[in-house]
Amino acid sequence: MAKTKERKALKKGKATFNLIGRVKVTDKTFNLDNSYDSGWTDNSMYVGVDCGNGNTVYAEMRSGFFPDKDNVIRAYSKDEKDDAGKSKSVEIAWEDRLDESLYDSISDSSFLTVGVEKDVKDKTVYKKFLTAYDAVEYLNEHLEDGMIVNVKGTIGYSEYEGNVSTKKEITSIVLSKIDDEADFKATFSQTILVDSKSIGKKNDDKGTIELAAYVVDYVGKPKIDGEKIEVKKNVTYPKTFEIAINENPEITAKMLQRFFKPKKGKITEITVTGNLVEGGSTVNITEDDIPDDIKELIEMGLYSEEEAEKKIAVGNGNRERRMIIVKPDITYVGTGDDRKPTVAFEDGKYDEDDLYFYEQALLDAGAEPSSDNDTDSESEETSSEDDDLLAMLEGMN
Repeated sequence: MAKTKERKALKKGKATFNLIGRVKVTDKTFNLDNSYDSGWTDNSMYVGVDCGNGNTVYAEMRSGFFPDKDNVIRAYSKDEKDDAGKSKSVEIAWEDRLDESLYDSISDSSFLTVGVEKDVKDKTVYKKFLTAYDAVEYLNEHLEDGMIVNVKGTIGYSEYEGNVSTKKEITSIVLSKIDDEADFKATFSQTILVDSKSIGKKNDDKGTIELAAYVVDYVGKPKIDGEKIEVKKNVTYPKTFEIAINENPEITAKMLQRFFKPKKGKITEITVTGNLVEGGSTVNITEDDIPDDIKELIEMGLYSEEEAEKKIAVGNGNRERRMIIVKPDITYVGTGDDRKPTVAFEDGKYDEDDLYFYEQALLDAGAEPSSDNDTDSESEETSSEDDDLLAMLEGMN
């Protein structure tokens, strides 16, 4: 009997975002001491950052505790290592979470960083928190609408009834030194998996190409029909991205051919960087698109032509949530004198059989199958391997 191939364990990789822009604080931004039937009590913040040209991207902070239970916070030691050489996990009692005498022994990666106040010398005051519960409480008092902030965090993925959702969790929010809106940004860096069928169709209006890729994220103990199911594994989620087409389409064609077209049956891992686009869609504006009454405001000197075009460029308010890939990311490998930069790319890292989808993980953990979820790893083939990528991109200039 032939030996069954063992599935290769999936690695999560990178999933981060960075927003620089003007924060939007409303009466719905904060929700403090929100209690649930289970007794769980939390603080949450869901905040938008206007990153320019109508692109308001939302991110969140949330955590809490059970008032009638012994709650612990899991962090990482700054100096102690486990048998694998990684920072050792430590537990901190909930009531000790604000004891700063413990902070020196805890790894910086365990903290949330907040810096939205300035001292008498006009220097930003930075504070560290072990929980989002306390960070949100502090921000509720000190974060002001219109502040220009630099927000960093991690991107998480989850699935419900076959729909994959994205969550941006803030790990740092501080005042930005940038004051020119032209320098605002909303970017991401994400490790993705692609197969031979991932490259999709060109969208002439958006100047992008669809990419049917996969992301990997950790699943702990999801609650299914009111019951917790123990998974505790990295799983695969299908996720559609877009690839921005360069002003010179030949550059994009070369990039796609080199990094996004693995052999049939193989899965390539690549970390990419790109732009987050949310909020109202934007359109390109020319002088002919400016209405006469707004031209009159320009002639009066109340608006510059550039200011008017930016105002008009904001679309009809229909919310978009797009992740537009620009290029592969660069990472560093090795240590000391051997440390060197390299493209974050591994061709054919996995086989297609190594993909392990959320629904599969639930079934393996004993959950009842759901007709709402599609566990088929095959994606619709939108372009054959024989496509001439440059020909597909012609006419995009």
